[in-house]
Amino acid sequence: MRSLKNISYVILISLLFCGIASCKKDDYYKDGGLAQAKFEGSIMAYLDSKPREFDSIAQIVRLAGLEEDFKTKEFTFFAPRDENIKRLIGLARGNAQNGPSGANMLLYQLGRDTIKTLADVDSTIWRKYLLRYMFNGKRKLMDYPQIDFDLLNVYKGQNYTSFGNTVSNIGVVYNDAINDSDKNNITRLKYMGYRQLHISYIPDISRPREWISCPVASSDIQPDNGVVHVIDYTKAEFGYGRGEVMVDILESKR
Repeated sequence: MRSLKNISYVILISLLFCGIASCKKDDYYKDGGLAQAKFEGSIMAYLDSKPREFDSIAQIVRLAGLEEDFKTKEFTFFAPRDENIKRLIGLARGNAQNGPSGANMLLYQLGRDTIKTLADVDSTIWRKYLLRYMFNGKRKLMDYPQIDFDLLNVYKGQNYTSFGNTVSNIGVVYNDAINDSDKNNITRLKYMGYRQLHISYIPDISRPREWISCPVASSDIQPDNGVVHVIDYTKAEFGYGRGEVMVDILESKR
């Protein structure tokens, strides 16, 4: 019976992902590059100061029992955005503008209690996935090695262990500088363009080259007790893969 239920989860999640894959990404999103570097206050205070981007993330930090760490502990935080949480939770039945989606759709179909507030999700789940984004020490973009996804044998970034004891490869992509002002003589300078930080979660360290990669939209934000790099929410999912998070939520709602 349990195997049948597990198969049901896989089918439901697969159907959900197929529907989401056809959705249009946010047209207004643009890479933010470097944000204003210094912030007077803690990482927690920074999240609280940006409710449009991090209101849900700040709530989850508190629900996970990590507020004191975000106020006092020194670490580097690769911050997901509220949009990732909204897509994770989704709608049970949808409305005229939006169809059913996310964990709520699956909970509704299975006849279980849907999520109405973030507190309806077990706090241990929030904690588990937030810890994946937290790394010891203060590291800015310049402190990470170069990565070239086409030449990983040469520029391979570096693996780092998070507070959640998971491993991610972190590195900086050195883009090419392109001068196309003269259409008849376009020049390209290898690795001389803008630099962008990437974090790549490794689900199974026994398969170290199977990554879930996420570019950073804004890097090197520096609160008093750490560094914040904001992940590009249009190219990422909370926990790096919503399927795993949703299965945890479904199991907790039995």
